[in-house]
Amino acid sequence: MTDRYAVIGNPVAHSQSPRIHAKFAESTGEDIAYGSILAPPDAFVGSVLAFIAQGGKGLNVTVPFKEEAYLLATVRSPRAQSAQAVNTLMFRGPQIHGDNTDGWGLTRDLALNLAFSLKGRRVLLLGAGGAARGVLLPLLEEGPARLVIANRTGAKASQLLVTLPAAYAQTARAVSFEGLAGETFDLVINATSAGLTDALLPLPSGLFSTESLAYDMVYGRETAFMRQARADGAARVSDGLGMLVEQAAESFFLWRGVRPQTASVLAALRFA
Repeated sequence: MTDRYAVIGNPVAHSQSPRIHAKFAESTGEDIAYGSILAPPDAFVGSVLAFIAQGGKGLNVTVPFKEEAYLLATVRSPRAQSAQAVNTLMFRGPQIHGDNTDGWGLTRDLALNLAFSLKGRRVLLLGAGGAARGVLLPLLEEGPARLVIANRTGAKASQLLVTLPAAYAQTARAVSFEGLAGETFDLVINATSAGLTDALLPLPSGLFSTESLAYDMVYGRETAFMRQARADGAARVSDGLGMLVEQAAESFFLWRGVRPQTASVLAALRFA
């Protein structure tokens, strides 16, 4: 019997997840059907419970429901607890298991697809919302020399530090965008929503070292941040398509116990 999975969000029509998971299923021989669910803003829980009642096995969760999915989960992984958000739900008996694969997707994309090691690097994470919170601990676990969180409001960036284990107290710090003046980084990650609106961030010049990588979590477009980074001397620029594919592969692994290969899927999406 074919097992059913889906992505749930609002909006959701643009999601590449059905295409990605169809390719994963084809390459691994797993018998699954993967669809999409447009949930009304005030009916996320009801939509999930209806999917479970229809025999659904798992869901990917996208905006704006990741925090609500965290509250719905009865069992939460350490990754989900750190992010305070869930993007992967698994239905096992009476339990709703919640995990967050976003940080895995980012670090995997950096290491595997972009050949960028975080070990000993100077990292700047732009933004202090849910996207930044979801990847902060996984980034630190890769051993950067330092990681700076920057936000328009420095106090909001500082709030992210409160959730970190004490072991990272000397590695991570928080500043406002203005507080970045005079600093340079090997990796700058845009985790703000500016890429969705093509808005320019008020960043000082000189942030990028001569071998630096600028990474925008938004995918499928050349964002203002990416253009800004090139103009400011970034050696390489990447969108977040690889992160999307890698976090999906981790979800697939959690559901099926099989880790799909991602290179061909990423290439197919990149050159579609």
